[in-house]
Amino acid sequence: MINSKKKISGGQAAVRALKREKTKHVFGLIGSATMEMFDALYHEKSIKFIGVRDERTGTHMADGYARASNKHGVIIAGQNGPGATNLVTGVAQAKAAFSPVVAIAGSYSTKDKMEDAFQGLDQQSLFAPITKKTWTVKNSKIVPKVIGDAFHLSMKPRRGPVCINLPRNILAEKNTYNINLNKPSFSSESNLKGNKERINKATKLLLKSKNPTIIVGAGIKYNSKYREVIKLAELLNVPIVTAAGHGDAIPFNHKLNAGQMGPRGNPVASRLVKEADIILAIGTRLGFNSTFYSYENINKKAKIIQIELEKKMIGKYFPVSIGIHADAATATVQLYKEIKKEKIKLDVKKWTDLYLKEREEFLNNRENENLGKNFPIQPKGLFKQLRKVLPKDSAITLDAGTLCLQATDALEYYDPPSLFTPLDFGLVGFSFACGLGVKVAKPKKTVVSLMGDGGFGMTISELSTAVEYGINTTTIVMNNQSWGAEKAYQKDFFGKRYLGADITSPSFDKVAELYGAKGFKVKKVSEINEAVRAAIKSNKPAVIDVDVDPKALYSFRRDSFQHRIKK
Repeated sequence: MINSKKKISGGQAAVRALKREKTKHVFGLIGSATMEMFDALYHEKSIKFIGVRDERTGTHMADGYARASNKHGVIIAGQNGPGATNLVTGVAQAKAAFSPVVAIAGSYSTKDKMEDAFQGLDQQSLFAPITKKTWTVKNSKIVPKVIGDAFHLSMKPRRGPVCINLPRNILAEKNTYNINLNKPSFSSESNLKGNKERINKATKLLLKSKNPTIIVGAGIKYNSKYREVIKLAELLNVPIVTAAGHGDAIPFNHKLNAGQMGPRGNPVASRLVKEADIILAIGTRLGFNSTFYSYENINKKAKIIQIELEKKMIGKYFPVSIGIHADAATATVQLYKEIKKEKIKLDVKKWTDLYLKEREEFLNNRENENLGKNFPIQPKGLFKQLRKVLPKDSAITLDAGTLCLQATDALEYYDPPSLFTPLDFGLVGFSFACGLGVKVAKPKKTVVSLMGDGGFGMTISELSTAVEYGINTTTIVMNNQSWGAEKAYQKDFFGKRYLGADITSPSFDKVAELYGAKGFKVKKVSEINEAVRAAIKSNKPAVIDVDVDPKALYSFRRDSFQHRIKK
């Protein structure tokens, strides 16, 4: 307990509150509005400050840190007005990913009228729609309480970002505070059990199934509770598919793992969901990227058992036969125990054997596919080499865009959580910054970030941050000299009338060297492995500029343009 008889500033109290919450890293960009807070961070040696070049990318770092560590990610925008507005894209991204980001923004003095204040802006209204809650502190005495409340709420199911606006005068004002450093405001674990009656009903329904499939999502992934799911799947001899963007929820090398489902998944996993008679959805909303909210991607006749920690998500997108409001792993263990007690063996051998055969054929065909010559590099050729060369414990971050969407299920993940994507927000410019946050959270992991040339161009300035703080990730730029998704739509649906689709960039490998990072250029498939190995071993931030065939364009959302007439 810090019983401060000596008056301290609101900024000092805010930092002590961060310390109470066991904060180890803070990402931020300094500004005059929050100088008291940054000065307090200078003196607080238990918290490492990482200065970023842009508040948006800093928020992506906090997001990656939060997802990889299963704890909060903290970002401070030191300046009100433009510093706060720069947070918006990153906070909105965190909301779509249900990521517990705590955003702290400076704000104009409470003594000023907003319309007359320097860089004045209604930040409360700005952040309210994209956070679980936004606070604007009007009394310096409650700064520690508000920070505690924010940390608690961001971790409370379903997790998500919060924002605290701290006015200049509130941070400067001095008061006495009682802050218990041994009592954080949050718990990162939920052990909510499923209703016994519903568990029993789910058990009986599963045991009658002929073609059952388990779908696993973030509710299992971020807690790394995959062993509980595998144990249940092995008991039932049932295949597992993963929700889109969560292909790492189950280690790739388990034979019952079919990979990612849906329009952005693979055909084996997708067929299982389309033909299953019973679907056990564990810790997943059955959201947009997995289903497009369409029965074209999930069997309309299937009876769905959904286990979800956020009650309002049960049956939100598809009607369920049994909804179980519970922690995903906890309810999975309950199901396992009930099914084991029944001592009934499911009649699913034909269903599962067919799946195992299809999986083996799919993986063999993928490895043996003729991917053309050494040059130009096809996306599948790049992914094939990455499957060979990346260490099995790698964490991989991806952007949006068609090249990264193709990579999502083409790569292999062994150590959950190890795949970090923009998910339903579909954000370009996310991957590199997110990877820096993941590396800070997991310094022993190999972190590899894939991006297109457009997305990397948006965020390249964070190479300064990576070099300055020794955040040694490897970024692979898939350079096709275009905004690939949009160019594909212009090709397929707008008569090849290209406008704004082609882009030019400097040699990213040379730019990386100018920043003090390592740079590599790859023009042929045969050069990929050597470059990746050298980048990982360099013990520096590294950028590999890979020339990808600019003609390898693919329209992912063809359904969005079916009403167009191709000319």
